[in-house]
Amino acid sequence: MAFSLSSHQIGIGAGIPSDVLSEMTSTTTNMSASAMGKPLSTSSSPRGRLIRRRQGMDSLSPPVSPCRSPSPIRVSTRPDLSAACMALETAGTTTTITEHEAGGSVKRSEGTGGGVPVYVMMPLDSVTMGNTVNRRKAMNASLQALKSAGVEGVMMDVWWGLVERERPGEYNWGGYTELMEMARKVGLKVQAVMSFHKCGGNVGDSVTIPLPKWVGEEMEKDQDLAYTDQWGRRNYEYVSLGCDTLPVLKGRTPVQCYSDFMRAFRDNFKHLLGDTIVEIQTGMGPAGELRYPSYPEQNGTWKFPGIGAFQCFDKYMMSSLKATAESSGKPEWGHSGPTDAGHYNNWPEDTPFFRKEGGGWNSSYGEFFLNWYSQMLLDHGERILTAAKSIFGDTGVKISVKVAGIHWHYGTRSHAPELTAGYYNTRFHDGYLPIAHMLGRHGAILNFTCIEMRDHEQPQDALCAPEKLVKQVAMATQQAQVPLAGENALPRYDESAHEQILRASALDVGRDAGDKQQMCAFTYLRMSPNLFQPENWRKFVPFVKKMREGKNAQKCREQVEREAERSVRATEPLVQEAAVALMQ
Repeated sequence: MAFSLSSHQIGIGAGIPSDVLSEMTSTTTNMSASAMGKPLSTSSSPRGRLIRRRQGMDSLSPPVSPCRSPSPIRVSTRPDLSAACMALETAGTTTTITEHEAGGSVKRSEGTGGGVPVYVMMPLDSVTMGNTVNRRKAMNASLQALKSAGVEGVMMDVWWGLVERERPGEYNWGGYTELMEMARKVGLKVQAVMSFHKCGGNVGDSVTIPLPKWVGEEMEKDQDLAYTDQWGRRNYEYVSLGCDTLPVLKGRTPVQCYSDFMRAFRDNFKHLLGDTIVEIQTGMGPAGELRYPSYPEQNGTWKFPGIGAFQCFDKYMMSSLKATAESSGKPEWGHSGPTDAGHYNNWPEDTPFFRKEGGGWNSSYGEFFLNWYSQMLLDHGERILTAAKSIFGDTGVKISVKVAGIHWHYGTRSHAPELTAGYYNTRFHDGYLPIAHMLGRHGAILNFTCIEMRDHEQPQDALCAPEKLVKQVAMATQQAQVPLAGENALPRYDESAHEQILRASALDVGRDAGDKQQMCAFTYLRMSPNLFQPENWRKFVPFVKKMREGKNAQKCREQVEREAERSVRATEPLVQEAAVALMQ
């Protein structure tokens, strides 16, 4: 499902300050008006849309999985492209690849100055439904441009629904084998995401990648394999964690399926693990995040900044709730989840369960239910991490888990949207420390979103507070001694967002924040024609260099910017080719 918005509306939806937005809009329009004889067209982001006004403020959408990003805004490029591409074909391309091929493998670099390495997310459809590399020429030019800009590597979704699509246990790595080799030749590292969820169905999604056919068949036979809300609405993005340990998928449990997939990935790419492939991010829910699908955009079920809904009403989840209630001596609490928690698009004060005064969330029953609901999610993460660690433990790769940045209604007592997503985080209860401790037991990285957001850019009537949320998560990871990585939740190309990312990545929080503490990595949303437009690229390259320098940089800001400007000029042919090729 998609709809059109003006570029100004998209900017407002992304939380971009109006003065920055005006500059970006003007630059883009002037640049593209005559480039290819086509009018400027825009498509809406799944996260960037206007919603109801309240107290005269325009609200924006939340950070729903950056890894599952919208279609890029299609923008043309400069008319001198053909000459630049001819020069590229005779010089740059061959030289870059030959240098890395000569050694046989890529030497791992740790970045300059001990800063934060920057990765860039690849397009959702980098591999086609036919298991081939999509837009091969564009991919090659894009990867070379990123490498020349100082980018450490790329993040790519490895879709369960593509690789094991036809039959259980039959894996087709075709397109991924070629894509990994392209990254190796260019000298880029890879963060590989084990994407066990469905892609598509949300506003602006550019591609639909379902779960494997045989999984879909089983879910049709037994619809309780899907997450279910109190009204019986099923969500088929991800297999319900309530049946994690039951042989419901052609004789295997879901966790066994995930484990077999990761093991097959390891065996197929073992020659690249620890060298080119340096991180495995284990998908654990919708959008690849460790959470319940409590705010589904499909068919308009949920709209920002609604509180979402609990997803525990399939028979497998209810069986667990019943058993837990009986063992706690409260069998009456096991008959159902909360039924007074409102609807997807309510606000906390609209509901008896989430209201600040006398709300059920702060009652004995509420504490029981929220402890069970969040523990089920933690147990799910524990199972998958245990498998991932046993499979990748001696390969030299890091393991990471993505946690959603649910920042709306953060300023309320109940933190309702976080509760429905499975994060037991309220004014009186820290929901992120248990997650950090769970990751710490397995030596995993916590990857968090909404790093680019500022509190004042968000709708204050919904008490959004992304900066405060990021600070809380950073303090939890420091206390648990777990590395923290970040992502931007929305596509942003302005210097204001870059500066916020630089500040957030420094991790200057808490009493024990030292000079050596900073994020272990940052992944930038996303490789697209927009990123390679001249004005955006000129801002992106200095940003990458500043991140690589880190907060203890030995170079002054002016020197970094001069070096970035030289890189911008050197990469112009590659960038121009990538911008156009990605749109074809």
